[in-house]
Amino acid sequence: MSFDDQLEQPVAGDEHPLPPFHTRLIQTFVAPGRLAEALAHNPAWALALVVGALLIVAQTVLIPPEVWDAMFRETMLQQGREMPEGFGAGATVMRISAVVGGAIGYVVMSFLFAGIVTLLFAFLLGDEGRYKQYLASLTHAWLIPSLVGLALVPLRISEQNPQLTLNLGTFFYFLPEGYLQKVFTMLDLSQIWAWLVVAQGAYAIDRRRSVGSAAAVLIAISVVMALIFALFVPTL
Repeated sequence: MSFDDQLEQPVAGDEHPLPPFHTRLIQTFVAPGRLAEALAHNPAWALALVVGALLIVAQTVLIPPEVWDAMFRETMLQQGREMPEGFGAGATVMRISAVVGGAIGYVVMSFLFAGIVTLLFAFLLGDEGRYKQYLASLTHAWLIPSLVGLALVPLRISEQNPQLTLNLGTFFYFLPEGYLQKVFTMLDLSQIWAWLVVAQGAYAIDRRRSVGSAAAVLIAISVVMALIFALFVPTL
């Protein structure tokens, strides 16, 4: 019996049985509709959450220390600050903090955003969904950006940029530095993909909600968040 099965007992005779985790992982990419149906009836989320957090840790650990050092050094130079004594030790501490903070942040944000999705669909829009169902959908969908981020590690190393992502800013490279550029840079393509998978989940949970309308709501929230967060980050 799998870890998820121990926490989420499938209903006997259910026409939408819960597949094993490796099958669900593949379905996240190639058959999100089938995955959404299974999770709507058997909302397993624990193993997907743990694997997602471990992927975030792996992304950080696989980046060599010298790449992190280069990034921190570049950041300080852009801010006009001098390199402090013992910079190497400080960078190591920051790298360890990034590993621990990344994993904890991933878990916290998973629960938080599942709550936001539940608030949107189940309370404000009147859909018939439970928090656990939306959490299961989101934790599986977020495996997409986690795996994409892991695949980007070689590029991050070659570019000396541990925070490199595939985002809309890549296609709008001609924009001048400023607020609009920051907004597009914050719209990660793999995260948008994940929200489309969550939209499939919302449709499977309540058939009155179309995939298109769910996707429109979730993408709109992503854009609003990018518009807000772009106000508080330094110019790229």
